[in-house]
Amino acid sequence: MIGLKPVLYKGLALLTPGEDVVFCRDASKQGQWHRSLCEALQQLLDLEEPPLFLSPCYTAAVDYWFDEEQQCLRVAAEVYPLAWPHRPLLNALFAPAHQPTLPWQLVQDSQHPCDVQALEAYRSSFPQLWEHHQLIYDLQEATPLSSVAPRPSEPDRYVFRLYVRGETHAAEVALKNLHDLLSRSLKVPYTLKVVDVTKQPDLAEEDQVQATPTLVRVYPQPVRRLVGHLDNRDRLQRLLSL
Repeated sequence: MIGLKPVLYKGLALLTPGEDVVFCRDASKQGQWHRSLCEALQQLLDLEEPPLFLSPCYTAAVDYWFDEEQQCLRVAAEVYPLAWPHRPLLNALFAPAHQPTLPWQLVQDSQHPCDVQALEAYRSSFPQLWEHHQLIYDLQEATPLSSVAPRPSEPDRYVFRLYVRGETHAAEVALKNLHDLLSRSLKVPYTLKVVDVTKQPDLAEEDQVQATPTLVRVYPQPVRRLVGHLDNRDRLQRLLSL
């Protein structure tokens, strides 16, 4: 019997004090992506310089490898102190379908300790990092933002809004399914904002959202919507097509 080839990669996520996140997956396991994630935040939030000071506190990493001796896939998952509360989101970004919760280990780095007071000193110069933009940004399998080469038939990027009702298990599943499908379907960067209709009914009204979950393609124009189940690749492909 021939088994499925395991998916092996290193994943890295960088969060902000305002709970935005940029992340990547590196199948080659050779890249050092901390600076790339910081540079992505710089561009997305219009910062004066890359926020490298976030790394000791707001980073999470996952590594999938194949154990030749035991002939099985193994995973190591590490998360730094201020990213620890966001494990459900990190699971949605990195956990496989058969293992929805990763074995996260808290990292306490004595050489690079998480200094909350030192972070606060940056707030006046980088106020955007303390604002919540509902930003979840995928660097597309660890391709740096500056080197993305879109296909001629695609725009340079996509912008989506995912409307959910409350922080429920169903919303978490919808988010994970959507990220899986977008990561496989797109070859350019995308931005996904998650909107809770109970907290932002005005935005839901603006996008004419009547039910949840609803995925809205904001860019490129024209605006398109996908209502209901988000695990159907054919329906999603129609939403992506120009």
